Amino acid sequence: TFQRTQSAACHCRLASSLAGSPNVRAVLDSLSKHEPRADERFLAIPKTVSVVGAPMQWGQPFSGTDTGPELLRKAGLRKAVATLGWRLDDKGDIDLAANALLRGLGSEQQELAPSKGRALNCALVGEANRLVYERVKACAEEGAFVLTLGGDHSVGTGTVAGMLAARPDTGVVWVDAHSDINTPLTSQSGNMHGMPIALLMKLQGTQGLPGFDWLDDVPPLRPEQVAYVGLRDLDEGERVALRELRSEGMFVSTMQDVDAVGVGKVMERALVSLGEHRPLHLSYDIDALDPAVAPATGTVVRGGLSFREGNYIAEALAETGRLASMDMVEVNHALGERSKAAGSAVSREGEMTTEMALVLIASALGSRIL
Repeated sequence: TFQRTQSAACHCRLASSLAGSPNVRAVLDSLSKHEPRADERFLAIPKTVSVVGAPMQWGQPFSGTDTGPELLRKAGLRKAVATLGWRLDDKGDIDLAANALLRGLGSEQQELAPSKGRALNCALVGEANRLVYERVKACAEEGAFVLTLGGDHSVGTGTVAGMLAARPDTGVVWVDAHSDINTPLTSQSGNMHGMPIALLMKLQGTQGLPGFDWLDDVPPLRPEQVAYVGLRDLDEGERVALRELRSEGMFVSTMQDVDAVGVGKVMERALVSLGEHRPLHLSYDIDALDPAVAPATGTVVRGGLSFREGNYIAEALAETGRLASMDMVEVNHALGERSKAAGSAVSREGEMTTEMALVLIASALGSRIL
């Protein structure tokens, strides 16, 4: 019975994804004015979204992730934020070009190799995240909803660290096909977009990495502060870590859970696990969605969240009134089939994925069907 239920759920998710993909722009065009629901313990009045551009590409091997912030702005970010009743304070993009990052490193840290294990571009990733951390922390301390536009998911180290520095009890909802809890000792690829949770929790093997000395002053992320949603592609070392951390209070759910009980029940359990009083941070990797609705990303894995499942996660968090910050990462217009219109620099797949990311942001800021 369970196998039949799971198969039916997978079929429905795929059908929903395929049916929803052509209508993403229509969803954006139909946003209506909405009074933001936000807990005044965490966000100041008037309700303001501070946008931090983090055009990061050093945590993974593909070019193109650094264009994410620009593409999301051009797709209509300012209009969506205003339509939903928020003020917008765009802080612009942080300069994460290699030359700029190297200038910020001390001479002894300008060696790009990691001190141990596998951590590619370690010094660059560490310095970039220091800059992201400082910008996010400052915005959070002003009482703004901090919206960070990536860039690859290695920026999650800086964004979550910034929120922990400003609000140490922050709960983190990590929506991703991958758990990003590898260390330089367990990673098979060495790509640091697969390590932010391990770095934030200060797991064994993450100490002493070039460029990350600033993280020593940030309180570690605790297991009970983390809720995973949408996992479906895990390395063996990550499985070992997740099983242990789940026994210590971490909420860990996979797409099998979404298939078995539905995304509504998964989010209900995630919020119970995190508790009723924490401010919440949503770190959303677009690869959590099925490639039928978000094909232009670097680590595509079939069997992901549908259009509606992906949006419901953001909606459920917004409904708590405690969602105070968000990352949207791994949008890469350069990937996917190159079906470009004449004169366009972005493929249709890239355009669809960018619009999907913007719809998810709108849902997190309070967009509703009714």
